[in-house]
Amino acid sequence: MSVHEQFAEDLALYALEVLQGDERVAMEKHLEGCPSCRRELELLRGDMALMALSAAGPMPPQRSRDRLLKAVAREPRRSPVRRSWWALVPWVAAAALAVALAAIWLQSLDLQRRMADLQNESDQQLAELQRAREVVSTLTATDALRVTLVVAKAPAQPQGKAIYVRDRSSLIFLASNLQALPPQKAYELWLIPTQGAPIPAGVFKPDKHGSATVIDPPLPQKVEAKAFAITVEPESGSSVPTMPIVIMGAGE
Repeated sequence: MSVHEQFAEDLALYALEVLQGDERVAMEKHLEGCPSCRRELELLRGDMALMALSAAGPMPPQRSRDRLLKAVAREPRRSPVRRSWWALVPWVAAAALAVALAAIWLQSLDLQRRMADLQNESDQQLAELQRAREVVSTLTATDALRVTLVVAKAPAQPQGKAIYVRDRSSLIFLASNLQALPPQKAYELWLIPTQGAPIPAGVFKPDKHGSATVIDPPLPQKVEAKAFAITVEPESGSSVPTMPIVIMGAGE
């Protein structure tokens, strides 16, 4: 009696103990009612036992080898297909990991570039702030050498320069070549607005070189200035200017 064709392919795998799952259950159920397949199974197992001894013992019969090889040849090789798919899994995982690492690397480069830009911007701002501090320090230094350039052989004339920012009510005034004052007298700076009376902007005395500085005196908010002037007043200052005006200048 011949082996049933529908089970011939799996019979050799069953004999090798590699048939699994539903296919193994179906084969065992078929063997319970098929003496022909049971007989073929016994022959296959006997052939495999002879082949197992071939490495250290006598050569098995050629007919056993042929029968086993033919049975294996009838197997459509479904398992290798499944194994070949699973063999690709590590490569797919490695490729995905490489893509992820590349994305992280690019993000890291972009973040480093942004951090470098922010650092450069911060460094520039710090440099500008330091420069501004140096300018203010120079303008307000008591030991600074102040030189006024005038026409050759002409006597030095009193001069003053006011720097005023209306929106901040901020004022810096620099004076040079001022005459020495009588006792108990001082110079007073006045802000002359476009409308209204002159506003006191600080009392000061020049040094021995005739130089003086007034920085951010208390002033009303956002007054529009038309000019600045200096008069000689008592040391405590005055609420209105005392004539004559020593020097005066309008906005540039």
